Amino acid sequence: MAKAFDVIVIGGGPAGYVAAIRCAQLGLNAAVVDNFVYKDGKPALGGTCLNVGCIPSKALLDSSEQYHKVRNGVSAHGISATNVKLDVKKMIARKDKVVKDLTGGIEQLFKANKITWFNANGRLLDGRQVEVTPLNGKKSETYQAEHIILAPGSLPIELDAAPLDGERIVDSTGALEFTDVPKRLGVIGAGVIGLEMGSVWSRLGSRVVMLEAQDEFLPPVDQRVARAALKEFEKQGLDIRFGARVTGMKSGKNVAVHYEDKDGKQSLQVDKLIVCVGRRPATGNLAAEDAGLLLDERGFVNVDEQCRTNLPGVYAVGDVVRGPMLAHKGSEEGVMVAELIAGKGGHVNYETIPWVIYTHPEIAWVGRTEQSLKAAGIPFKTGAFNFAATGRARAMEEPAGMVRIIAHAETDRILGVHIVGPQASELIAEAVVAMEFHGSSEDLARIIHAHPTLSEAVHEAALAVSKRAIHKAN
Repeated sequence: MAKAFDVIVIGGGPAGYVAAIRCAQLGLNAAVVDNFVYKDGKPALGGTCLNVGCIPSKALLDSSEQYHKVRNGVSAHGISATNVKLDVKKMIARKDKVVKDLTGGIEQLFKANKITWFNANGRLLDGRQVEVTPLNGKKSETYQAEHIILAPGSLPIELDAAPLDGERIVDSTGALEFTDVPKRLGVIGAGVIGLEMGSVWSRLGSRVVMLEAQDEFLPPVDQRVARAALKEFEKQGLDIRFGARVTGMKSGKNVAVHYEDKDGKQSLQVDKLIVCVGRRPATGNLAAEDAGLLLDERGFVNVDEQCRTNLPGVYAVGDVVRGPMLAHKGSEEGVMVAELIAGKGGHVNYETIPWVIYTHPEIAWVGRTEQSLKAAGIPFKTGAFNFAATGRARAMEEPAGMVRIIAHAETDRILGVHIVGPQASELIAEAVVAMEFHGSSEDLARIIHAHPTLSEAVHEAALAVSKRAIHKAN
């Protein structure tokens, strides 16, 4: 008879490891099967996010921003810096240490919560069983579980016209490992990952050209905010070309990228090329055929609003199910499923999931956009306030950007908040809380915000919805 657990989780990323920890907290005997191996050859928990995604990219974004400020931004403060040197290898080593500290912390949490961890490939079998195949070549074993949570995460989408070679043509993971600064850097895709990776190497000295197939910049973002962000990125030297569809390339001493735009066939010469055109669910070998797991045509697992699959006792969370591919969304789904398994209530509000792009300035938003509300015929009113009119942003030499609040025209309930500017990733939390409590723009307008702070821009934007902002002409 197969060895048994209360819960087996396939995948150790933010959705999977959080689900396992919450299961253990609720008294369930949990195991995690995860096949990630770090570049040093050692197994590591945390999945793409902690190892080669969210965390290392933010570490490099912060390092590159520090370098850029010392080189270009501190003179306004009366500070002179000479002979500033860049050690890319040391920067990468710092990034690696940040990753190791955090993934090691998850391993300790597993031990503290008595969670069994298999560094292996996991495959769902019929009858709520999981085949566990160790990466070290040992024989596969089969384990039984009352409940199974599928959380294998996602993989970068590859482009036929731009095959990866791991050296000159890389994906987002490879972009985290450059040991020197390419003079000319090409980026295919001007979405979240492309903008962040392009920003890192642009700050460090690369001439960055981004090829975006879509004609519109950041379609999911409020377009007034997107236009303001694009203006700042262009000031920084990012060359973003829209309607550019890559048709092929030739790699030698450098990379020749061929693409087409509204003006016809074009060519671009770069030293390195990053391909980041999105991600796809990692469901290729997730389940045996006779298990009967239902997937859609794009490879996503079909689930209901509480992440139940078509199989009894089997759930799926994170990047392999509908909704945004965001670590915090996956984590909350993991918590929800763990609590449902334990007989408690579980819920995720998909209408209030915050998004963040960690560029400079940052972009963050939650809820609906003006364009989506117009398309749906929902009446709305808006209020906006520029950071340039706040004392704190001016004192920080960070005047670019704005806060924009969208409220229902009749009920005043907040429908969306969109921010481009300093610390937008932190400021958006206030909007999420307000929307979770079904707050109105009047509620935010009535709340006292400390002075001088960046959050005053949120306050003034809320006041502006009813044409009574203090520090701008209404």
